[in-house]
Amino acid sequence: MQFKTVGMDNSECIKTFYQAFARGDAETMAACYHDEIVFNDPAFGTLIGDEAKNMWRMLVERSKGQLQLAFSDVETNGNTGSAKWRAEYPYGPKKRKVVNHITASFEFKDGKIIRHTDVFNLWKWTQQALGLSGYLLGWSTFMKKKIQSSTNNLLRKYTEASNRD
Repeated sequence: MQFKTVGMDNSECIKTFYQAFARGDAETMAACYHDEIVFNDPAFGTLIGDEAKNMWRMLVERSKGQLQLAFSDVETNGNTGSAKWRAEYPYGPKKRKVVNHITASFEFKDGKIIRHTDVFNLWKWTQQALGLSGYLLGWSTFMKKKIQSSTNNLLRKYTEASNRD
């Protein structure tokens, strides 16, 4: 199935992306991305192309409808843009409540997002998601590398299991 975002202005592209995320529509999110998308955030590091699209598919699927999302402050200027968003969801086997505040920046090419960078406080995230170990080690490079290794391993397994490349 091919989704079209061509013809949207960049502001509408960002809004479409987050509206789709809020309703659990990963395919529309992926359609907002250029085929050469470069995504970066503290939890996954850098993902390129289908890796980035599959990350959203995996996150939406794993949230099982328990994700609450809000976005605001969508701004664009030429081929760049930004937004703020907030995600609230249960995390891990203990279903710890996580409320993550994220600032996103975007670059656009051919009417789609070609670069997406999410910035958030990883230490705050680890404290909520991992409890005491997150509080004690969440600020460290060791923990950041461990989180990125774990999330990328989950993404690799998801991609293999769903035959997405």
